[in-house]
Amino acid sequence: MLGGVNPKQMQGMMKKMGISQISINARRVIFETDEGNLVIDNPDVMKIKMQGQESYQVTGEAVLEEDDSEPFNEDDIKMVMDQTEMDREIVIEYLQKNDGDIAETIISLKSLA
Repeated sequence: MLGGVNPKQMQGMMKKMGISQISINARRVIFETDEGNLVIDNPDVMKIKMQGQESYQVTGEAVLEEDDSEPFNEDDIKMVMDQTEMDREIVIEYLQKNDGDIAETIISLKSLA
């Protein structure tokens, strides 16, 4: 009970004021920030509607996953090198230009040959 009011009474009062709360069954919440992704696994998420606006309340333990400097990994580099027979430096340059899009990078590098 909250302040002497049971949860059902609280929901009734909120409904009369035009406030609704809906629990959302979320497995993971990710906030993308400049420093990296703030990740909350198994969060408690409530969708709150009030005065025509929706807001979300997220509760849980957050972990900051810092952004990698490259949006691709070593396997991506090797695969593009194998497909295009290009040097590593050129492959990395084109992967960066194509935001890590492997298919676009392969097409771009094959057009150079």
